This record gives sequence, structure tokens and C-alpha cells, in this order.
Amino acid sequence: MKKNNDFTQEEREILISLEKGEWISDFNKDIKKKYESYARTSISKNKRINIRMSDRDLQKIRVKAMQHGIPYQSLISMLIHKFNEGKIVIK
Repeated sequence: MKKNNDFTQEEREILISLEKGEWISDFNKDIKKKYESYARTSISKNKRINIRMSDRDLQKIRVKAMQHGIPYQSLISMLIHKFNEGKIVIK
């Protein structure tokens, strides 16, 4: 984390606001549970792979990941995990 003097004025104001408890999550329990599951899946990684894919597919995955507020690598990992668990089926 940055040292206090490394923050911009705007960042310091946000940090002070956060420390005062002025930020409240608007996630309901189901959404929070879903993102906790994503986090657990992304934390338990211990192998690295390289894959080749089209630029178009990668850009679409990045957009979808941003829409869901998660890193695109986590989205790819989650999709692979769901496929392995039988939650995604190839038709």
C-alpha cells in the first residue's frame, strides 16, 4: 500500500471518508456470496499456463470481466473451473 504522502489529494479524501465509515456496500447477500466464491477460486491458484486466443475473444473477455468487477484472468479461471465441475457443458 502507498504511504500516506504518496496519495493524491482526491485519494486522501477518499481514504479519510472510508476510515470514517461513510462507505456502505450495496451488495445483497447473494451477490456478496457469488463474489466471495470468485475470490476463493482465484486465491487457490498454484499453476501458471499460457494460452493462445484471438484478440477479439480476449477483448470480449476483458469487457465482460470489467462488467462483473473482476480481473479477466479470474474470469477465465472461473470458467475453466465451472467447466471442470460440469456447470458448463459443450453442446
